[in-house]
Amino acid sequence: MVLTSDALPDPKELSGRWGWFAALGVIMIVAGFIALMSVVMATVVSVLFVGVMMLASGIVEMVHGFQMKRWSRFFMWILIGAFYIIAGLLIIWNPLLASVALTLVIGVFLIFAGIARIFLAMQMRSASPWGWVLFSGIITVLLGAVIILHWPVSSLYVLGIFLGVDLMIAGASWLGAALAFRSTA
Repeated sequence: MVLTSDALPDPKELSGRWGWFAALGVIMIVAGFIALMSVVMATVVSVLFVGVMMLASGIVEMVHGFQMKRWSRFFMWILIGAFYIIAGLLIIWNPLLASVALTLVIGVFLIFAGIARIFLAMQMRSASPWGWVLFSGIITVLLGAVIILHWPVSSLYVLGIFLGVDLMIAGASWLGAALAFRSTA
């Protein structure tokens, strides 16, 4: 079975559209720079986005639940939708408080992910890239620890920094792709 995502785009089509990829990259880099210049605002905006998505998901879930009335478990759809709506409204009502909770969860998960990566590296010691995996695990644990040690103050800026850095890296990768597409034109 061939999925549409399995089909490779025509290189000529990509090279003909390199300018659009470059524009996307530049816009993302600028957006990331703006986010990094106002990390608190970027944190609030990203948390509000999560809240709006949860609210919308809850509404859709409840509508779906009401359409499934004949199914014996339709009440569970409605209950799940209600939880999403309540969580979304709470996030929208107080995005800074929500960022406190999200930042704590991210810090804890980073520590656990880093520890898991360190254990993985120790099991890979006979393989050549195990040192990089170990290094990555140590950095991840340290990043999580810095977030936790500065919590709850870190909740004002961590999500905004993550958003800004992600936008800049994604923008740089699209810009790099655009230049590669251009060179094949």
